[in-house]
Amino acid sequence: MAAVLQYTPVDSIEDTVEHLRRSFHSGISLPLAYRKKQLKQLYNLVTENEALLFAALRKDLRKHEVESIGGEIAPVAEECLWFLENLDELAKDEKVNPRVILNRLGGSALIRKEPLGVVLIIGAWNYPIQLLLVPLVGAIAAGNTAIIKPSEVSAHTAAAITALLPNYLDPRCYRTVNGAVTETTRLLELHFNHIFYTGSPEIGKVVMSAAAKHLTSVTLELGGKSPAIVSSDVDMQVVTNRIAFGKFYNAGQVCIAPDYVLIERKQLPEFVKAFKTTIQNFYRGHPEKDEGYARIVSERHWDRLHNILANKTSGHVVIGGESNKSDLYMAPTVVTDVDNDDPSLMGDELFGPILPVVCVDNLDEAIDIVNSRAPPLVLYLFSKSRKTAEKVLTKTQSGGVLVNDTLMHQAEYALPFGGTGRSGQGSYHGKKSFEAFTHERSVMIKNLSMDGLVASRYPPYNAKKASLIRSVTMSSPMGIWIRNHSKTLKVVALMIVLFILNRRR
Repeated sequence: MAAVLQYTPVDSIEDTVEHLRRSFHSGISLPLAYRKKQLKQLYNLVTENEALLFAALRKDLRKHEVESIGGEIAPVAEECLWFLENLDELAKDEKVNPRVILNRLGGSALIRKEPLGVVLIIGAWNYPIQLLLVPLVGAIAAGNTAIIKPSEVSAHTAAAITALLPNYLDPRCYRTVNGAVTETTRLLELHFNHIFYTGSPEIGKVVMSAAAKHLTSVTLELGGKSPAIVSSDVDMQVVTNRIAFGKFYNAGQVCIAPDYVLIERKQLPEFVKAFKTTIQNFYRGHPEKDEGYARIVSERHWDRLHNILANKTSGHVVIGGESNKSDLYMAPTVVTDVDNDDPSLMGDELFGPILPVVCVDNLDEAIDIVNSRAPPLVLYLFSKSRKTAEKVLTKTQSGGVLVNDTLMHQAEYALPFGGTGRSGQGSYHGKKSFEAFTHERSVMIKNLSMDGLVASRYPPYNAKKASLIRSVTMSSPMGIWIRNHSKTLKVVALMIVLFILNRRR
C-alpha cells in the first residue's frame, strides 16, 4: 500500500492540525460566499475527474463504472448541489419567540448557526469517495476547516483524492492525512472539535474513547447485521432480485447490505428457485467473468470470508461457494437452513457476498430474532401489507427501515442516514449533514432601559415577589391552551365584534 500511497510523516500531523486551527480562527472558512465556492470546487473535483477516479476504484475494488457512478460520484455531486441551493436558508439565524414573560419585555432571542471548528473525517475503504467526501460537504457547508483521512486499504483511490484535493479546495482550510494505524492513532491523540468516523463498531469504540479525552463530539457511522424479513404475500422473483442487488453490490462490501434473510420454512423452496434465476440473470451464469461483479478488497478480507464459510456450524450452500484467492474472487453465495446461533455465519457482520438464510415459523419469531441482537443499521422488510410493516416498525429498532427494496434509502439524500446503539450515533445527508457539523448557539439580547419591569426578581425576596415570579415564569394549562388556539380565538373575537356592530345598526 505504501508504494501506491505516500503516508503522511507522523511528526507533521500536529502542525497540520494547528495550521487548520489558525485558519479557522482567522475566519477564512466562515463567509457563505467562501463556503459556496469550495462546494462548487468539490463538485468539480468529482465530476471533472471521473475517468481518474473510476480507474482508481477499479484497481482497488474492481468496481464497475455503473457502481462507481451510483455509489461514489453521484452522492458527492448531489450533496454539493443540494447545499448550493439551500445553504442560505440553513445558515441564517433562527428567530425565537420567548415563552417566559420576563424575557418578552424588552428582549429578543435567536439561534445562531455556527461552525464547530477543526473537524476530522475518517473514511472507509468500501466506498472510499462517498464515505469520505459526503461528510466533507457538510463540514464545508457549516463553515469548518477539516482534515480528511482516507482509508489506506483503498490505496489507489486515496492517492487520487490526495493528489486532487489541493488543486480544487483551499489548502489553508482542508487537508488530507494518509497512513494506517500509526498515523490514525496520532490524529486521535490530538484535539478536534468534532470527529466523523465511518467503519466498524470495534474501531468506533476506539474513536469514541479517544474523543472522550478531549470531550470531543463524534458522529459514528458503523454497521451490524442488517436483516431482511420476507413475508408470505410477496412476488418472490422481485424479492430475490432486490435482495441480490443489495447483497452483491460491491461484492457485499456494503455497510447496509442485507446480512441475513428471515423467511418462513414453507417459502424456502420458492425463494431458492427464484434466487437461482436472479443470479443467472444478473451474471449470465458466470459471476467470475462478469465485469459488473466486484472483487474482495484484500487477501486479508478474502481469508476472513473464506474462513467464515469453512467454519460454519450449520446450513447448506445452495448457490455459489466458489472462490479464487489469486483473483480475490468470491462467488455470490447463499446458505440455507442456518441456525440463528451459528457463531461463524451469524456472529459478526459478514461484509461480503455470503447470504445466510434462517427459517422461522412466523413473523413473530422473525421479530424476536431481530430483537435478540443489537439494533442494525437498517432493517429490510418485504411485504405488501401495511399492517405487517407497521407491526415490524413498532416492535423493532434500527437505524433505518426500507420496505420492499434494498440500499435505496441511503441514496435518498432527503432522508437522514445513520445508526442507533451499536450501529452508530448521529446521522447525516442534507440538512442533517449541516447539523452534524454545526453548533446552535443560543443568543438573547435584553434592553437596559426597562429594568423596572423585571425588578421583581431582585432581592430582598418576599411572598408577593414569589407569587409574581410564579405568574410570569410558569405557564398554566389554560395559558398553553390559549397560545395553541390563538388564531381561532382571534377569529371568534372578530366574529363577535362584527355581530355586535351588526346588532347596533
